[in-house]
Amino acid sequence: MIPRVGIGFDIHRLETDTAAGAGIMLGGVRVPCPYRVVAHSDGDVVLHALCDALLGAVAAGDLGEHFPDSDPAHRGRDSAWFLATVLALPALATWRLANLDCNIIAQAPRLAAHKPAIRARVAALTGLPADAVGIKARSHEEVDAVGRKEAIVAQVVVLLAPR
Repeated sequence: MIPRVGIGFDIHRLETDTAAGAGIMLGGVRVPCPYRVVAHSDGDVVLHALCDALLGAVAAGDLGEHFPDSDPAHRGRDSAWFLATVLALPALATWRLANLDCNIIAQAPRLAAHKPAIRARVAALTGLPADAVGIKARSHEEVDAVGRKEAIVAQVVVLLAPR
């Protein structure tokens, strides 16, 4: 068996939220900010993109097929649950995650101070060493909905190796 690569992408709308405890989930970490993600689950674009990358690498569909947003059981669900469920799928049983690389694209919130915590949490959720988890953050140079602070995006690439 040769290694497999998968790519995942997720985007969610952002809305202003100045309530106490406001913030968004990224890679299983709550990032305090005056925004909330508009989503059926917790809206963690990093973990959603990671799930899609894993599913794509083994040609097992996508996140929406496995966990449709029309299912009330997923309302507000912690995306770490989605990731654990995907990692336990029989389609992934003969593969091990070798590494992953993630781009988080957001004009806001600023993420530099949060990248180490996101990296550590994603490593813990996947069982990877931290040096096999790339977390990058970039702005969108005030272009389109992301640049206007109306959306947040994540892209993830994974490499699977045979067990």
